[in-house]
Amino acid sequence: MTHSEANIFSPAERELIRREFGQRFGTFPSLAEGIFLRRWRTGPQAGQAKIPKVVAGLIERGLVALSPEPVSILGTRAFFTPAGVAALRVLLQDRRAMDPARYGHLRRELGLDPIETGHAA
Repeated sequence: MTHSEANIFSPAERELIRREFGQRFGTFPSLAEGIFLRRWRTGPQAGQAKIPKVVAGLIERGLVALSPEPVSILGTRAFFTPAGVAALRVLLQDRRAMDPARYGHLRRELGLDPIETGHAA
């Protein structure tokens, strides 16, 4: 893996990924759940997704796409595109960027590590 391949995501984008897909309340979020985005409640953008700069950059580069359907009245989700999943796979192989112990669930979801069966053979 070259240095440029490992730096597909900016530091702010890596931090967003760590925060969104880190363990919460004892559970590990799945990539299939996407990135939660709040919605504007009032004003000229009422009902539209609030898109942070970091997510806007991912959308512009084609790594993330907005869901066409709202999750709830509070928000919607952004999902990784096939190009985004490929970039995420490269990122997860960099052990310094994404700790395998903390983000092993993502590594397993992307097929980088074997899935644990939960019992010894």
